[in-house]
Amino acid sequence: MIEQQQLTPAIFLDRDGTLIEEVNFLSRVDDLRIFPFTKTALEQFSAAGFLLFVVTNQSGIGRGLFTAEDMQNIHKALREEFGSLIRGFYYCPHLPDAGCDCRKPNTALIERAAGEHNIDLSRSWFIGDKDLDIQTGVNAGLKTCLVLTGYGMEHKETLGSLPTLIADNIGEAARKIVTFLQD
Repeated sequence: MIEQQQLTPAIFLDRDGTLIEEVNFLSRVDDLRIFPFTKTALEQFSAAGFLLFVVTNQSGIGRGLFTAEDMQNIHKALREEFGSLIRGFYYCPHLPDAGCDCRKPNTALIERAAGEHNIDLSRSWFIGDKDLDIQTGVNAGLKTCLVLTGYGMEHKETLGSLPTLIADNIGEAARKIVTFLQD
């Protein structure tokens, strides 16, 4: 008899404006600014049993503004800062009108991560600062949290779908989600 592998919940995180300060088409590690509360939030999520993944649209690659290597250097810097807290970085390099299935709000990147890491989507969350992030979570059947950093304040007023939670930042999101689990 083959034992069924345990599925684990995950937190899918937008990158720019959620984990780090929004920099339009971030292409240089020198311009990377991590919010001071991000690492503690990631530690709280991890301690609560979540696997953590970054899911990000990076159309700057498709636009020729920076290379995939430039983006990988930023992700390498984030790995160095956060250690093994983030299990993987999933990105879409395509232009908004490319018609791909990996660009948020499509769910191919979440589905790929779920398949590769045995994720229980019914117990997972998507956290981001844009309507696009909330819609991605809804499309994937996840609980959602809008953070008011980055574009969050602006997008709060025009959301197509209401998030499960709204938080001032990723730090407050971690506290609310961990509390949400305990209720």
